[in-house]
Amino acid sequence: MNTRREMLQHGAAVATLLMSAGLLPTTVRAQAAGYNAGAFESKTMADLMKILGASAPTESKDVTITGPDIAENGAVVPLGAATALPGVKNLLLLVEKNPSIMTSMFELTDAVEASVSTRVKMGQSSNVFAVAMMNDGRVLYAQKEVKVTLGGCGG
Repeated sequence: MNTRREMLQHGAAVATLLMSAGLLPTTVRAQAAGYNAGAFESKTMADLMKILGASAPTESKDVTITGPDIAENGAVVPLGAATALPGVKNLLLLVEKNPSIMTSMFELTDAVEASVSTRVKMGQSSNVFAVAMMNDGRVLYAQKEVKVTLGGCGG
């Protein structure tokens, strides 16, 4: 291959062949099967825990949340969640005053460190939560207030 354009054309051809053979949609279907639309549409933490089949969360110093005290732009607010406890099944990042409370959900195993970070949209100043769902059924959380100067959800 001599040019980047030729490489992209060959890559697109290979992707088309894989899709026509039915190899790519299988992966997509497997990922979509694990997607819980109701969880991402819930409005409150209580509703979210009910949808996920979890118990009521308990505040814990073993879970930490990282993020700015003041976010200049609500469209890209860096948030992180971590815990050193063993047996973490899921780490969630929640924004209380967003239209949907859950911004992200990370499935973990003991093979990885329970520490995640991402960027989320925040429409206004709000409490944010890092929630650790444990294998033994416990649900632990930490919270922090993040003030937003310019809203990211159309504000």
